[in-house]
Amino acid sequence: MTVIDPFVALRAATKRYRIADRDVVALDAVDLDVAPGEVVCVLGPSGSGKTTLLRVLAGLETLDGGEALQAGRPIRAPDRSRALVFQDHALFPWLTVAENVAFGPRVRGATAGLDRTVARTLALVGLDSFADALPRQLSGGMAQRVAIARALANDPEVLLLDEPLAALDVGTRLELQDELARILAEQRLTAVVVTHDFDEALVLADRIVILSPSPGRVARRLRVDLPRPRDRASEALLRLRAQLVTAVLGASRGGKAA
Repeated sequence: MTVIDPFVALRAATKRYRIADRDVVALDAVDLDVAPGEVVCVLGPSGSGKTTLLRVLAGLETLDGGEALQAGRPIRAPDRSRALVFQDHALFPWLTVAENVAFGPRVRGATAGLDRTVARTLALVGLDSFADALPRQLSGGMAQRVAIARALANDPEVLLLDEPLAALDVGTRLELQDELARILAEQRLTAVVVTHDFDEALVLADRIVILSPSPGRVARRLRVDLPRPRDRASEALLRLRAQLVTAVLGASRGGKAA
């Protein structure tokens, strides 16, 4: 079997916070490898350190122990090679869709061919006909597509997503799960996705990492060897879903790491 060096990695990553005069361990010696072009979803109960893990990879948090790496180099600060998409789209309400997508490249002076980049990115998320719209004129799902387009316009090497579809209604969420899976596959992006949604993880991920309750540790890893696009009603996916539910419940109840 060919061994591929990870593009993004955590090595014994440990993060503590001081809260109400006591130390709270958010991450406890977490190891994580993400291969180039791989999509890894991180699941776990509230307080398991999922968002902290993502913020460490984004360079927004520093570790108290261990290390975070991208292409073998330490992650110590934010970098345009890593794009972070939050649950709240956080669009600038006074800018049009196209202007929101162009914001990052424009701020760093990457204006050569920017109009073509914006047009291509909006087409990728299916919003090319809404370039001149304002955020208030968009549905929640459309606004989240713009947030994803804004991240992609910076041409990141790594896409980090923190429950990006959680605030949407069920139908829109299912639709955007499929769209996001298509975009990740087409762009061959290395991605880490934090989610509470079992089905979202099964639609998006090549591998799923399950964290235990505080302190956050890797309790289980699950490979999703299913062809894309994935059929939520297939017997293979439903069997894997049952395994995932059992694994998450086991982790929540303090099951041993695997």
